[in-house]
Amino acid sequence: MGPPEEPDVTHRIRVLIVDDHSVVRRGLRMFLEDDPRLELVGEAADGEEGVRMARETRPDVVLMDLLLPKLDGIGATEKIRQELPDTQVIALTSVLEDESVVGAVKAGAIGYLLKNTEGDELLNAIHAAAEGEVRLSPEASARLVREIRSPQSPETLTERETEVLRLLAEGKANKEIARTLRISEHTIKSHVHSLLAKLGMQSRTQAALYAARIGLVSTEQVGRGPT
Repeated sequence: MGPPEEPDVTHRIRVLIVDDHSVVRRGLRMFLEDDPRLELVGEAADGEEGVRMARETRPDVVLMDLLLPKLDGIGATEKIRQELPDTQVIALTSVLEDESVVGAVKAGAIGYLLKNTEGDELLNAIHAAAEGEVRLSPEASARLVREIRSPQSPETLTERETEVLRLLAEGKANKEIARTLRISEHTIKSHVHSLLAKLGMQSRTQAALYAARIGLVSTEQVGRGPT
C-alpha cells in the first residue's frame, strides 16, 4: 500500500460562526481548525453582525445559534438565505422547541443540529451542507415531520421527480443523485427545481420532510446521509 492520500485543501469550505457565547465560539473555532478542508472566515456575536459578516465574507456554510441578541437566528437565517442563496445555514442550537425547529427550516436552514451533537457528525453536516445536502438531528426530524404541512393542491410529480425527491430526502447531494439515476447533474437540478415548484416549497429541507410525511422515506432516514 502507498502512503495515505492527503486531503484536498484546494477548495476549502468557508465557514462563519454566529453565536453569542464566546466560549462556544472558541470551542467551535478550535474544532474547525483541526480539519484542513475547512476555513473559518469569521465569527459574530449577534444576528445583525452575523448577517453583515456573511455579506462581507460570503461563506459556504454558516453555523447559526438561534437565541441571539439584536436579531435572532431565524431572522438572520432568513436574511442570509435571501441575499446569499449559495450560502447554506446550519442551525446549531440547544433549543428543541417546535416553533424554533419549524421556524429555522422555513427561514431556509438546510440543517438543524443540537449542540450536543458528536464532533464527527457536525463535520459531516458541514461538508454535506456545502454540497447542498439536508442534515437534521433525529429529534428535529421527528418534530418537523409532525409539523410540516402538505401543500394545498400540489401538482402530481412525475415518476423521475419522485425518485429524485426520495434520494434528496435521504440526504443525498445532486452529484450523488445523478450518479444513482445515471443522468446528468444539470438534469437533476432541473428536476429539483421542478418538484419544489410543484410542491410550492422553497427549500430542499421542506421537500425532504414532506417526503417523510407522505411515507416516501422513513422519519429516521430524513437527512441522515449515508449509513
